[in-house]
Amino acid sequence: MFISVMKISFFGAAGMVTGSCSLVESGRFRILIDCGMFQGSDVLEMKNASPLTFDPSTLTAVIVTHAHLDHVGRLPLLVKNGFKGDIFCTPPTRDLARLILEDAQSVMEYNHQNYGHPLLYTLDDVESVMTHFKVVKYLTPTTIEEPSAVVVNRVKKLLKIPNKLLAISNVPIVTFTLHDAGHIFGSAFIELNIENKKLVFSGDIGNINVPILRDTETLPKNIDLLVCESTYGDRSHVSSAEREKLIEGIIQDAMRKDGVLLIPSFALERTQELLYELTDLVERHKTLPHVPIFLDSPLAIDALRVFEKYPEYYDVEATKFYKDGADLFEFPGLTLTHSRTESMTINHSPTPKVIIAGAGMMNGGRILHHAIRYLSDPKNTLLIVGYQSPGTLGWRLAQGESPVKIHDENVRVHCQIKVISALSAHADKEKLFSWISNGNNSPNQIVLNHGDEPASEALVVRLREKGMNAFAAKAGMVVEL
Repeated sequence: MFISVMKISFFGAAGMVTGSCSLVESGRFRILIDCGMFQGSDVLEMKNASPLTFDPSTLTAVIVTHAHLDHVGRLPLLVKNGFKGDIFCTPPTRDLARLILEDAQSVMEYNHQNYGHPLLYTLDDVESVMTHFKVVKYLTPTTIEEPSAVVVNRVKKLLKIPNKLLAISNVPIVTFTLHDAGHIFGSAFIELNIENKKLVFSGDIGNINVPILRDTETLPKNIDLLVCESTYGDRSHVSSAEREKLIEGIIQDAMRKDGVLLIPSFALERTQELLYELTDLVERHKTLPHVPIFLDSPLAIDALRVFEKYPEYYDVEATKFYKDGADLFEFPGLTLTHSRTESMTINHSPTPKVIIAGAGMMNGGRILHHAIRYLSDPKNTLLIVGYQSPGTLGWRLAQGESPVKIHDENVRVHCQIKVISALSAHADKEKLFSWISNGNNSPNQIVLNHGDEPASEALVVRLREKGMNAFAAKAGMVVEL
């Protein structure tokens, strides 16, 4: 017998921008949407070591929206704890997820050896989880088989029994379709059809006119429940037309001061978009001098190869450049520093120069070593280009904190701090509202997750003013349909 009530439980990204993890339960189906790490403050990251609040061995399948760590970072824990099913995603997401998980494991290993932090999984666990990935292209309806139906279908195939002679009655059909979310390379929002209900999980929705990526696809019609991110539900971004001008002006200003421009950047998408913009300014518009620019992020450098592997995912403009034989991410003056030895040579390079390094929220990575060296000099500039979780070093610097503690050193901040949202990979409040509204065909019910409470609540108020049934997710909340 199947339960008549469908349940959606929120185990992460509820009242916060991290740890995405939602569970859909209907009949004998238990489908997990994302399984990400908690990132940001020490308190948040301690949650990763807590036991999972559901039994992975009972899951039918996992569907992953995209490869950011806060959406895939705890996948190895599923396999370690008995998960046997498929993990569905797009081809670029699978390849990028490997890089992200290997990098996360390396960081965990370092923190475990040096600071005694818990080691959540090993590289062998990463290899194990990769065997569960099953890639699906955009706009390809895909069926998830009910567990007992899998066994029956194997018997029918083995014994060559016609379908009509051996069938399971009252087994619900579950299908899903991945749509381009325009957030990072290969990102998707999920249309899930289960027991005559249509659910959509947005994952993260992309900004408008993002370099390289195609625009976010339109929301499907007749949705019973939409679970949508709200990272920037209370803020607007500058227009795409202003993006290049801002980047160009900040770089030129830093160069005039003969200083160092530090850019903490997320390894996936933000860095590639920034390189694409710089290529445009240096090579095509020729409005920037050939100043030394260092990409000091092994993960971002490795991710470039994934972008090059799937040109069919480019937008129209990037496709044209690719077909014309142009390299989307290389230009005179750019140096890729993959190894630690190569990274150390940046210290001896004369100014002016630009250093792009991870982590994007300055909660780890090589950017910390550069911050110790350069934050105290008023000639230098720190450019923050993405979301900063409260409590992280990037957030504290954006708030004007000084001194700051980095690797047990107290560093006084005298450099100029610039914060722009022009390169955000997330939709702002205007795009989110427009996408959710979907003309006159808004979803029957809307739950906002993946947003700090003020951002989520601000968007809830706006949606309700337009007559939509919207509310914000809370940790541990269960929605019934």
